[in-house]
Amino acid sequence: MNSFPWLTLFVVFPIFSGCLIFSFPHKGNKIIRWYTLFICMFELLLMTYTFFVNFQFDDPLIQLSDHYKWINILNFEWRLGIDGLSLGPILLTGFITTLATLAAWPVTRDSRLFHFLMLAMYSGQIGLFSSQDLLLFFIMWELELIPVYLLLSMWGGKKRLYSATKFILYTAGGSIFLLIGAFGIALYGSKDPTFNFQLLANQSYPLLLEVFFYIGFFIAFAVKLPIIPLHTWLPDTHGEAHYSTCMLLAGILLKMGAYGLIRINMELLPHAHSLFSPWLLIIGAIQIIYAALTSSGQRNLKKRIAYSSISHMGFILIGIYSISDLGLNGAILQIISHGFIGAALFFLVGTTFDRKRLVYLDEMGALGTPMPKLFTLFSVFSLASLALPGMSGFLSELIVFLGIITAKKYFLLSKIVICFIMAIGMILTPLYLLSMLRQMFYGYKLFNNQNKTTFDSGPRELFVSLAILLPVLGIGLYPDFVFSFSVDKVESILAIYFYK
Repeated sequence: MNSFPWLTLFVVFPIFSGCLIFSFPHKGNKIIRWYTLFICMFELLLMTYTFFVNFQFDDPLIQLSDHYKWINILNFEWRLGIDGLSLGPILLTGFITTLATLAAWPVTRDSRLFHFLMLAMYSGQIGLFSSQDLLLFFIMWELELIPVYLLLSMWGGKKRLYSATKFILYTAGGSIFLLIGAFGIALYGSKDPTFNFQLLANQSYPLLLEVFFYIGFFIAFAVKLPIIPLHTWLPDTHGEAHYSTCMLLAGILLKMGAYGLIRINMELLPHAHSLFSPWLLIIGAIQIIYAALTSSGQRNLKKRIAYSSISHMGFILIGIYSISDLGLNGAILQIISHGFIGAALFFLVGTTFDRKRLVYLDEMGALGTPMPKLFTLFSVFSLASLALPGMSGFLSELIVFLGIITAKKYFLLSKIVICFIMAIGMILTPLYLLSMLRQMFYGYKLFNNQNKTTFDSGPRELFVSLAILLPVLGIGLYPDFVFSFSVDKVESILAIYFYK
C-alpha cells in the first residue's frame, strides 16, 4: 500500500470538484467551462506522472494500491489498484474526458449541472477501472448510469426521453445480474465473505456453479459492450445524445464491458470462460458482419457511426475469446484504439451538426468545398476506423487476426472460418465509411447558397481532432508503448489456462 492514497485522490477529486461548481454564478458559463477543463487536465497530468513514476512495466501484479476497511460485516473494503490491464483504460478515460469537456464548450443551458455530471462520470470511470473489490466495482458501475441518463434526457435530441429510458432499462437490468453474480461468487464456500479480486482469483468452484456465475456477469457486460442481440440501446442513445456525451460513450463507456469480461469473466472464472469461448467467437464474428451491414443502411449519421462501433466491438470479443497471447493483447489494443477513433468520429459528427443542423446523410452533400478542414479530418479518422496501415486500428485488428490463427484451443478449420468471416467484415467497413464520406462531402447538393455562410473547423475543433489524431498515429507506428504495460499481465492471465 502506498504512503499517499493517490488512487483514492484520483477517484474522489473530480466529483468533489464538481460539487463546487454549484457555488458558481448561474450564468457564469465561461468560468464553469474553464474550471471543469482545468480539473480534467490537472487530473490527467497528475495521473500520468504518478503512474509512470511508480509503475514497473515488467511486473504484472498490482503497482499502486489503496486499501481501507469500509463495511466489516460484509468484509467490504475500499480497495483500489492498477496493473497492466487497468493502466491503459484509466489514461484513456482522462484523455477523452478532458477533450469531451472541451467539445462541450457550446453547451450553455444548465451549464453547472452538465459539467458536474461529466466530472461525476469521470470519477465513476476511474473508480471502476481501478477497483480491486467486486462490490466496489459494482458501485462504480452503477455510479455511471445516473450521469449518462441525465445527460441524455436533458441535453439530447427530440427522442431523448425514449432513448434515455431504453438506456436505463437495458443497463440497469444488466446490473442486476452483475450484483447477483458479485454476491454469489463472494459468499460461496467461505465463512468470511470476500469481494477481493486477488482472493477470488485463486478460488475454485463446481463447474455448474461457475457457469451460473459466468452467465450472470456476461449478461451485464454484454449489454454494456454491447454484444448482439443486447445492442439495440446503443444506436438510439448515440442518435439522441449530445456529441460530447457520445464521445464519452464510444470512447470509455463501451470499454467498461470489455474490461469486465477480462477482469472478472476471464480472470476469475477460467473454466467457464474456456467452455463458452467457441460460441462467443462465433457471435463475435457474426457481430462484425451484422453491424457492418446494418451500418450501411443507416440514414442517420450518428447511428451509422454507432453501428460501426458495434462492429469493431466484435474484434474485441474475438480477441478475448481466442484465449491466446496475441489475441488478448490485440483486444486490449483495440480497446484503446477504438476509444480514440470512436470519440473522434462522434466529435466530428457533432461539429458538422453545429454548422448544418443536418444529421441525415441523404440531406447532405457538397460539404467538402466550404469545409476542407473538416473534410480532411473526417477522411483521416474514417481511414483510421477502416484499419489503414500506419494507424492504431490496423495493428489492433491485425493482432487479433494473428491471435485467432495462433490460438492453441481451436482446430485449424474453425480458425480459418472465423478469419474468413472477419476478413469479410473488414471489406464491408470501407463500404459504409467511404459511402458516408461520399454522401457528406462530394456531389453538387447546395441549399440556397449555404456554401457562402458555412464556416470551417475553428481552433477548438482543430485542437480536439489533432489531439486525438496524435495517439492514433503514435500507437499505429509504435504499438509497443501499449504492449509494454499489458503483455506481462496478459501472460499472467493466460497462465491460468495453460499451466494450471
